[in-house]
Amino acid sequence: MTADDVNAPGTSARREYERRKAKEKAQREAEWGRLAGFVGALTPEKQNTRAWSSGAAGEAVVGARLDGLASQSIRVMHDRRIPRSKANIDHIVVTPGGVWVIDTKRYVGKAPEKRVEGGIIRPRVDLLIVKGRDKTALVEGVRKQVGHVRDVVGEVPVFGVLCFVDADWGLFADAFTVNGVRVVWPKKLASMISTVPDAGVDVAAVAERIAQRFVRA
Repeated sequence: MTADDVNAPGTSARREYERRKAKEKAQREAEWGRLAGFVGALTPEKQNTRAWSSGAAGEAVVGARLDGLASQSIRVMHDRRIPRSKANIDHIVVTPGGVWVIDTKRYVGKAPEKRVEGGIIRPRVDLLIVKGRDKTALVEGVRKQVGHVRDVVGEVPVFGVLCFVDADWGLFADAFTVNGVRVVWPKKLASMISTVPDAGVDVAAVAERIAQRFVRA
């Protein structure tokens, strides 16, 4: 795998942010003409535009932490396109213990938590709660990404992760799992990757297969 196969984390998110920002500017110019600059200075960015910038910043934080683990036995890739889709995988890490598929989310405030509903009369359901809201759809998104990677690597262990940046985890927080997806913060993620037992994965070969299937976004 060459250096050209590894692009900076958050590249596609930053590109989408710039595209949306330019679109907003063009719309202001069409509506306001010479006053567009003045109006732009007084008008906040749309929330769905700003979210792409925030997401790119979060991916950069996690990417830097993962790049610190990179070696001959740990291969790190960022921002990889899912074939036949506009979606991408934020980070993929290949280690002797398996492949880590990581989706980064940036939320300021209370750390995410797990809520269990049902279990006696109704079927047990595990939920991911972020700022009081049900965000279990984020878990299902990671599960789909894991499925795409499993299709490529076969019997190699694949771990799905949601990594939350800037959340207030507190001193005694611990990672948890929702529907098979680990929910962590950057430092905890790095620790997990570094300590997973060796499963005899051929890191170079598996990383090459992944890089060929999931190209740079």
